[in-house]
Amino acid sequence: MNSPVKISALAITLNEAEHIEGFVRSLWFADEIVIVDSFSSDNTVALAEQHENVVVHQRTFDNFSSQKNFAISKASHDWVVFFDPDEEITKPLADEIVATLANPKHQGYMVKRQLYFMKKRIKYSGFQTDWVVRLFHKDFCEYNGNLVHETIDVNGSTGKLTQRLPHHTYKNFDDYTRKLHKYSALQAQMMYDKGKKPKLFQFFFRPFYRFWHQYILRLGILDGKEGFILAYVNAFTVFKRYVNLWLLYRKID
Repeated sequence: MNSPVKISALAITLNEAEHIEGFVRSLWFADEIVIVDSFSSDNTVALAEQHENVVVHQRTFDNFSSQKNFAISKASHDWVVFFDPDEEITKPLADEIVATLANPKHQGYMVKRQLYFMKKRIKYSGFQTDWVVRLFHKDFCEYNGNLVHETIDVNGSTGKLTQRLPHHTYKNFDDYTRKLHKYSALQAQMMYDKGKKPKLFQFFFRPFYRFWHQYILRLGILDGKEGFILAYVNAFTVFKRYVNLWLLYRKID
């Protein structure tokens, strides 16, 4: 099925050699693929550039919003899909995107992600409501400026696609925790920039609440040992956020 309108597919990358070729192939419906790479040390760029419809821009990473908004600025076409390399664009989802653009009724479209962690599909743990905008008209949408956990602001209406988006965020445990620690550092920087100061109770209460909210209230307990590990690691990431904030105020690396 060919798209009735031109589509730009966008992505930001850093050391995604493991995923990049399959990712590019899954974007068969796009007229161009624009990748903004943060100077990968593996062969991500070389593998991507083997495909004739791929354009790679190198840009030093500062934060997720600015990196993604830069990618949007490089899109040649009005309609954009913006996926992460560890998200699986299935054939039914690609077909739905093409069909939707035959008669678009909204400026942005959300898709529901399905998280896979340690080779298991996570059905609960707070991820049962993981809706993200992945298809949008670039003239009406931009990322909201958050350094991390950025979201698309849609100046108009937002619809929902019916197909699901598998999200394979887990490579190995060290990689996963390293990613979360990076997020905690960026979240601490956002809090610091807003003048928020760490308080003693936050070091204890916030991680404790995060664990029990994710594991009990958001039913992570139903995801078995993987649900427990997810809740524990995310709780520790919250603790790390306040440690990073404390270090920023004391000018300690």
